[in-house]
Amino acid sequence: MSGHSKWANIKHKKEKTDAARGKIFTKIGKEITIAVKEGGGDPASNSKLRDLIQKAKANNVPNDNIERCIKKALGGTSENYEEVSYEGYGPAGIAVIVTATTDNRNRTAGNVRAYFSKYHGNLGQTGCVGYLFTDVGEIVINNEDGDVDEDKLMETALEAGASDFKADGEVFVVTTEPDDVYAIQDAIKEAGYEILSAEKTKQASNYVTLESEEDIKFMNLLIEKLEEDDDVMDVYHNWENCDD
Repeated sequence: MSGHSKWANIKHKKEKTDAARGKIFTKIGKEITIAVKEGGGDPASNSKLRDLIQKAKANNVPNDNIERCIKKALGGTSENYEEVSYEGYGPAGIAVIVTATTDNRNRTAGNVRAYFSKYHGNLGQTGCVGYLFTDVGEIVINNEDGDVDEDKLMETALEAGASDFKADGEVFVVTTEPDDVYAIQDAIKEAGYEILSAEKTKQASNYVTLESEEDIKFMNLLIEKLEEDDDVMDVYHNWENCDD
């Protein structure tokens, strides 16, 4: 992972999120609908819903919107969403995983396949790249002013149960078990640190650098078009983008 700036990708993703706030609301709403239909509307007994409420709040979704979405799902909304994932290869064999929430599998699969094909990649079979990624929790702490005591923060994170800790430019990145991410986030926040993001994500075991300008151009376009699709929730890849 030498030279790979995880924060560059996080920052890029955050900027995309900020620019499309309404779309993020809609996407999280779909996930909440699925969670409520599967496990009920009480976050105390529905851990998936509890995590999604945390995710929604982390993305500044208003509490009223969250409550309205839960009530709508409990009321038997006719919208039937399901979660699907796709695996494939971007330009020069970059590994890509796409997760989506859809009410029409054929539409979503067709769109995702078309993006891969148009931007010099190809959709693969389930499992073709999944083994290259591990599910983790990831918390990013602000250190833009450089005044955070690294040793104290690391001690706080590790005592809360974090599995890894590293400095990455203007931030610190804490890695956790997926189900522990929000509890550890709360512990770090209560200790007085500024959390920039906290989420369940996928971490690649190795990263690949693209040398060709054409490959870089089409990889950027592939990620952009996938993220713009209303059905797509997240895009994971092992591209080491040195230009971010």
